[in-house]
Amino acid sequence: MSVSSAKKKNPRGRRGMSGASETSVRQCEAEGCEEAGRYRAPKAPDVLDDYFWFCQKHVREYNLKWNFFDGTTEAEINAQQTQDKVWERTTRPLGDPEARAWARLGIEDPHQVLGENATRNPGRRPGGSGRRLPPTERRAVEILDAKDNWTRPELRRAYKALIKVLHPDMNGGDRSQEEQLQLVVWAWDQLKTSRNFKD
Repeated sequence: MSVSSAKKKNPRGRRGMSGASETSVRQCEAEGCEEAGRYRAPKAPDVLDDYFWFCQKHVREYNLKWNFFDGTTEAEINAQQTQDKVWERTTRPLGDPEARAWARLGIEDPHQVLGENATRNPGRRPGGSGRRLPPTERRAVEILDAKDNWTRPELRRAYKALIKVLHPDMNGGDRSQEEQLQLVVWAWDQLKTSRNFKD
């Protein structure tokens, strides 16, 4: 069913460009007027779907006198204007969305998730200088069981001490620690030419 065919079947509600109902058979509701009431006007601000029917002259007079806020106080008008700014939806305080997300989990402070590690700087090791080293050099220092503020001769002594413990020639041919020995050799290769350690 198309819209145009529906209008042809039910012409009752058709209005022209002027707003006149072309099929209205009502008489103008203004006192003493004999014209046809083809123009509708709401009866009250709170009843917008019940209408008076007027002729063109009287609907214009009625519209000039129409005041939506007739009988309301200034405070009520201001309240209505405030509601209209937000399409009559009340606004709620936004707050901090991150804090609300943590509150849903029952956590007041996000650092509680980390426990006692919350305030520790992961880049600083106890006893170290707290220098930033590349990840490979940091791993090499850990393998040699050294500290990142050692000098290159100190690192060499730690390397030689580990070689004496792990090398098969020093252990009567025992090759069970070869993987650890290879790690120590790799660590020394990373550190012996590094510019991060003093000579």
